[in-house]
Amino acid sequence: MQLHWHRDDLRCSDSVALSAAATSADDRGRVLPVFVFDDAVLEHASPNRVAFMREAVAALRADYRARGSDLVVRRGDPRDVLPALADAVGADRVVWNRGHSGLARERDAAVRDALDDADVAHADFEDAILHEPGSITTNDGTPYQVYTYFWKKWRDREKDAPYDPPNPDALWSPDDVDVDPVDAGASDADAIDPGDVPSQADLGFDEPTANLPAAGTDAARDRLTSFLESDVYDYADLRDYPAADCTSHLSVDLKWGTIGIREVHDEVVAARDFADTEADYESVEEYRSQLAWREFYAHVLHYNPEVVVENYKDYAHEIAWRDDPDELAAWKRGETGYPVVDAGMRQLREEGFVHNRVRMIVASFLTKDLQVDWREGYAHYREHLVDHDTANDAGGWQWAASTGTDAQPYFRIFNPTTQGEDYDPDAEYIRTYVPELRDADAAAIHDWPELSPSERQRQAPGYPAPIVDHGERRESALAMYEAARGD
Repeated sequence: MQLHWHRDDLRCSDSVALSAAATSADDRGRVLPVFVFDDAVLEHASPNRVAFMREAVAALRADYRARGSDLVVRRGDPRDVLPALADAVGADRVVWNRGHSGLARERDAAVRDALDDADVAHADFEDAILHEPGSITTNDGTPYQVYTYFWKKWRDREKDAPYDPPNPDALWSPDDVDVDPVDAGASDADAIDPGDVPSQADLGFDEPTANLPAAGTDAARDRLTSFLESDVYDYADLRDYPAADCTSHLSVDLKWGTIGIREVHDEVVAARDFADTEADYESVEEYRSQLAWREFYAHVLHYNPEVVVENYKDYAHEIAWRDDPDELAAWKRGETGYPVVDAGMRQLREEGFVHNRVRMIVASFLTKDLQVDWREGYAHYREHLVDHDTANDAGGWQWAASTGTDAQPYFRIFNPTTQGEDYDPDAEYIRTYVPELRDADAAAIHDWPELSPSERQRQAPGYPAPIVDHGERRESALAMYEAARGD
């Protein structure tokens, strides 16, 4: 028998490790799937993400049960759980899909050592991205630091086809061994009731604060199908307009692996080849380039795990970030007096999600207008985002803060007023998330920083005045970065 250890690959289909184990079932034995609620990982989690993860685990278990199998659900240290479970069911190999964050790689190494000590074979596989780190490099073999060059090689590189789901005959069945699939190898204190996924409270978390999307492979495929039926052909033109909502919303599924990246890419390519016009074709390619951005940041994280806590780019001197708790708190609440910024922060709180253009706007506002360390923003996003992905979020925050690889130049500072005018001209997105402004004129919403106090009172008495002057803060931000550069 073999164990397949699920982590952030909560699906039965298009899984490299699961496919490898199932393919070898005739020689090595059937595959027993297991998921471990790891306390060391939960220390970095949040109520929103834990709630989605729990629902995705439940959906995964239902998928296995539909195939005549089941999912072992355990809580504890994988270094203890996996060898004990392997011993209890007579498994001689454990397989899994590897991760790229520093924490994931440390955990992988620790589990390998524990399995070696228990004399259990193991194998791990690249699954979350299409091209593993080291496969796309410069001519001298070094990792790319500039996305454009990475994209040119990525887009033309042959991609694997999706992996088939395991044949039910290759999966463990409850009749295979006389061991309860939940309690195998567990002490009474650690056992989880059969058929149950632990509750939020069991795991030490409050209930989610956001309205979460449906979890599981069926829900992920529904999102993909809906996007590819129409929105993908408008993606290039509308992707920056949050009210249009012309994005795939697959970030949460790719983060948790409720759908495989090869399946997504194959379906995207099929939609591209089905395009009626050159413009439609290029629009799909624009979306495909976003998949490459995700992979680029995964490669950056793999080679630079410290980018989660340290600037990627070296400055001559430390950046003199401001420390103003009141301004930071206003940003978190969505009460800065800059409407598009506040709409983004409130969408984050309500949905655990933020439109990508708005993510850039609110990140620029925090790091350039408020001049707050990007790590504060990263930590807040990690707390609230359902789709929090270490590589993408660290990369995105460092891009906005002009401290990352291939980042926004320090002197390019988003004007939150013109960003709102350009990308939400009718203030439709703003009004959706900032109810105080629903009766205000669109022109007044976009001119809010310039309105007189009396006009603000007339238009929206419950909405705050701007907490900072953008023009003044732009100049001080330039001075802050130039001082750090030693100019």
